[in-house]
Amino acid sequence: MTDLPRENVQSYPRPPALEPVPQRITIRLGDTLVAETTRALRVLETHHAPTYYLPPGDILATLRPTEGNSYCEWKGIARYFDVLTGATTAPRASWVYDNPTAPFAALAGHMAFYAALMDEAWVGNLRVIPQPGNFYGGWVTPNLDGQIKGAPGTQHW
Repeated sequence: MTDLPRENVQSYPRPPALEPVPQRITIRLGDTLVAETTRALRVLETHHAPTYYLPPGDILATLRPTEGNSYCEWKGIARYFDVLTGATTAPRASWVYDNPTAPFAALAGHMAFYAALMDEAWVGNLRVIPQPGNFYGGWVTPNLDGQIKGAPGTQHW
C-alpha cells in the first residue's frame, strides 16, 4: 500500500484508541534492519501523531535495558532500551509497557521506537518523520492533517 487514508490528529480520541496496523512497518539503524512486521499496533491520541508498537518476535536488533521509566496516564509505566546494531547504538531509543492498563493490554511486550533516533522508519512505502520535539514518540506520515503537539509551546495542551 502506497497511500494511507487522510486522518486529522485533532479528531483522534481522548482517551486514546488502540488499533492494528495493516501496513508493513520497517525500521533501520545504520545499514541494519532493526525491525520489520505486519503485526504492529498503533495508539491514536488527540493532537498526537500515531505511535507504533511492534511485537517482540519481529525485533531484530539487540535491546539493552536502561535506567529509569516514565508514566502514561492511559497506558501505565514504560521501560526504556538502548537499540544496538553492530557498532551502532541509539541510546534510550525504544520503550515497552510490560503491564499496560486494561484498555491497552494488547500492547504488553510490544516495542515502540523513537523515529528521531532511528535512521529510517517506514509505514508501508511512506517514510516517517518524527513527531516534533523530543518527548513524544509519534510517527508523522504525509496523510496526517491538523496540529501535532510536541513543538515548542504545545507540549502541555
